[in-house]
Amino acid sequence: MIINSLMGPLISAGIIGVGKELPEKAVSNQDIVDMGLDTSDEWISERTGIKNRYIADENTSSVDLAEIAAKRAIENAGINVTDLDGIIVSTTTPDHLMFPSAACLLQSRIGARNIFALDVSAACTGFNYAISTGSQFVRTGQMKNVLVVAVDCLSKFVDWTDRAVCPLFGDGAGAVVLSEVKEGYGVLTVDLSSDGRYGDILKVQAGGSRQPMNQNGFDNKEYLIQMAGRAVFKTAVSKLVPSISAVLEKYELSVEEIGTFVFHQANIRIIEFVKDKLGIADDQLYTNIHKYGNTSSASIPIVLDDKKSSFKEGELVMLIGFGAGFAWGVNIVKWGGRL
Repeated sequence: MIINSLMGPLISAGIIGVGKELPEKAVSNQDIVDMGLDTSDEWISERTGIKNRYIADENTSSVDLAEIAAKRAIENAGINVTDLDGIIVSTTTPDHLMFPSAACLLQSRIGARNIFALDVSAACTGFNYAISTGSQFVRTGQMKNVLVVAVDCLSKFVDWTDRAVCPLFGDGAGAVVLSEVKEGYGVLTVDLSSDGRYGDILKVQAGGSRQPMNQNGFDNKEYLIQMAGRAVFKTAVSKLVPSISAVLEKYELSVEEIGTFVFHQANIRIIEFVKDKLGIADDQLYTNIHKYGNTSSASIPIVLDDKKSSFKEGELVMLIGFGAGFAWGVNIVKWGGRL
């Protein structure tokens, strides 16, 4: 086929730039207690690991946060906006329910023109899905530089009278630039999974084509996040432990060979459970959930930005996402290799 003749050898695709942005307003556990909820700082932190989160005000949207994170990632990569060939935005809280996409709005904001722009919706696993997609464009030579941004403002969709849900979520954006790196570096594995049978354990009931928003849905708060906490915990750990083990086995790696395990920052108890089951050492694990809460798909790239200066050249970093859908994903990245 003619199309096959246009495809050259696969290229190594890796992360060459990272950036993040958080809203200005910090909300501590005590601030939530002071709202009148029947809870305490100790109750929240012991069950979740969260001490603080950042909350977007009514004038700040997902694209507002994404714009700043994107510009920082582009600057960190040492390229210009005009060097971008594509934009992928992972979000479940786009500025508009249907269209235009967050990626197209971001494209306009940062001054990119006439390039590929796409939204990915995979909830808290969205960053894994997005970098898996973006890296394929680079690997096949179809694109040179792809911007991937994960952003969510879930605080706008929580019931602030529900002590089981509202302390969990914070807002934020994280971004990376994917580009060609030295052979053997970059995104080494793409392992994505889902099981829709568990869709009801974490959902927003109303607002889609199945149940368009109406006054009854608004009065019953069906446009807000509904979560069965115990079921989410049970499902997450039951999927992650065998999935991580399978990836390590497939690529003939041991737990000890992974330099850093970067989990989606949902709940410290989930992370600690998987850590103990797999025998992950304390110094192989980096968490920042205490500072930012659960920022959904943004949590992994926010960790990458926080830790970017301490990753070693050639270090194997495992990125582990899980969340609503139910969806989960594992990527192994060999850090560095910049050409």
